Amino acid sequence: MSNFPPSLRQIAFFLERLPGIGEKTANRLAFFFLHLPERDLKEFASYVSQLKTKIKLCHICLNVTEKDVCDICSDPKRDKHIITVVEEVLDLISFETGDIYQGVYHVLHGKIDPLNHIAPEDIHIDDLLDRVEKEKKSVREIILATNPDMEGEATAMFIRNKLKELKKNLKLTFSITRLGYGLPIGANLEYADYMTLRKAIENRNKY
Repeated sequence: MSNFPPSLRQIAFFLERLPGIGEKTANRLAFFFLHLPERDLKEFASYVSQLKTKIKLCHICLNVTEKDVCDICSDPKRDKHIITVVEEVLDLISFETGDIYQGVYHVLHGKIDPLNHIAPEDIHIDDLLDRVEKEKKSVREIILATNPDMEGEATAMFIRNKLKELKKNLKLTFSITRLGYGLPIGANLEYADYMTLRKAIENRNKY
């Protein structure tokens, strides 16, 4: 890489910082960009430069969107009585593959992870509680779909306890469920196929 021109070398260095990209792949991608037609490269650069300004979080579920309310929350065909709580937007996308779920979502944008200094207040748990309190009796079920690893389980338990407290204080009747273990321990929803997710939804249990 030391023989690369500085501008090409900087692009390769940046690409190497992306998840799953090693030095050789970063070098190949840098040369791929170099050989793109200038029009395509400018179009790509335009999308990247506008990413932070155009993309925002849905006011309701915190999904990524270019509007105030995402397409899922604004879809009249979705069952607004069921809310599935996921860690990341990529987990939501996994559920949307294969048409296996017709409810709505709440995206935490993380999970409780003390070792990495991520506390409950660092993710969007309070937004979920505020949402449930606001919607009150329209909520019939909340599915806790955090990943089945140590941090995901801790996050689910924390949210469950907070929801139970809210139910008691407001005299609400919604159920709290956890995904059935069609998913192996330590798995990530992002990489699960839609049939596995279908079984996990079908076999969810009281929590």
